[in-house]
Amino acid sequence: MNKKVIRNLYMAPYAVWILIFVVAPILLLLYYSFFDLHGEFSLVNYQRFFTPVYLKLTISSFWYAALITLISLLISYPTAYFLSKTKHKQLWLLLIIVPSWVNLLLKAYAFIGIFGAYGAANNFLEWIGFGSRQLLFTDFSFVFVAVYIFVPFMILPIFNAINGLNPALIDASNDLGASKSTTFRRVILPLTLEGVKIGCQVVFIPSLSLFMLTRLIAGNRVITLGTAIEQHFLVTQDWGMGSTIAIFLILIMFVIIRLTGFRKRGA
Repeated sequence: MNKKVIRNLYMAPYAVWILIFVVAPILLLLYYSFFDLHGEFSLVNYQRFFTPVYLKLTISSFWYAALITLISLLISYPTAYFLSKTKHKQLWLLLIIVPSWVNLLLKAYAFIGIFGAYGAANNFLEWIGFGSRQLLFTDFSFVFVAVYIFVPFMILPIFNAINGLNPALIDASNDLGASKSTTFRRVILPLTLEGVKIGCQVVFIPSLSLFMLTRLIAGNRVITLGTAIEQHFLVTQDWGMGSTIAIFLILIMFVIIRLTGFRKRGA
């Protein structure tokens, strides 16, 4: 009984934290979602969400989130695989992760300078003979910067999955005459899918709600659910519609987590 009481005491701060900073904000969003722009109780916000405007916005958010996740995965898996084979892999992993510690706003402003008309990217294009291009405020710049930001978060779980593989399984595959490509396809890839799933969750879910990059890098050419929430709360002052979009975004994220959930399999 004493152990149970002590365990509950240790869990109390965590429960209070979850209640104040997770449950309470969600309930507050749910409350505001039932009020229209004039502060009257209504279901109009939920009706508006299923209009073509917001459905198109939702599809656009999924498209960009999927594109960012796919490109991040294509870059991260080979990087994590070869990183796990290097001699000083922990050092290289640290060097990849360190940029993620830099404030997102600072990185966004750095890329504004890089992609600007007189930035390093255009200087390089002129040097190789392509001439100056409009790189900033484009879909390309938005996806490029988003991938740059999220790649470390994709690499880490995949690296941990590959690094945790039992070498005896790979040796057994080689001893049975399997080629390197067959070993990768039939042994390494299936056993590292858990890391891939975690990485995709970590990248896809935040990508749905990006709004800072859509303003600073894409120049509002890219509109996501996160951008719509920010505009409703800070520009139009329609807190009810902003809360409604946020509620649906939370539900979408919850569904994604459930669909991509996994049970750890033993090897």
